[in-house]
Amino acid sequence: MSKSQQYWIVVASKDHVVRGVTGGFMQANHGKEAPLKRMKPGDWVIFYSPKRELEGDEKLQTFMAIGQVSDDKIYQHYMSDTFVPFRRNVSFYDSREVPVQPLIDDLSFIQTKKSWGYTFRFGFFEINKVDFERIRRRMLD
Repeated sequence: MSKSQQYWIVVASKDHVVRGVTGGFMQANHGKEAPLKRMKPGDWVIFYSPKRELEGDEKLQTFMAIGQVSDDKIYQHYMSDTFVPFRRNVSFYDSREVPVQPLIDDLSFIQTKKSWGYTFRFGFFEINKVDFERIRRRMLD
């Protein structure tokens, strides 16, 4: 019996999320393989961007994209001699960007509301279906 559907948050700057949406793929935790192995086809993933560009300082604090893991493939993609990240294919949906601020009080995965940004420090984590649906409705409905 397979595990039931899971729901994930991936943290990445907007410029990186846009690159993934355009290419139909995701990376997590600076291209590490381990997070991608935890996912399975059909799992949902929401991408949160704390800022616009990886190297920039402009804050964004927005849920940027939403999709589902497409298949079982985990593969590496050559970007430079020193960076060959792992990726997974994702089927992205047309969605709206949703600021996190109005949702903080209603999301159970944000346990300390005053220090809510701390929740996203891990870069990749699982959320429950109720929290997922709360965000999904804002992004897709």
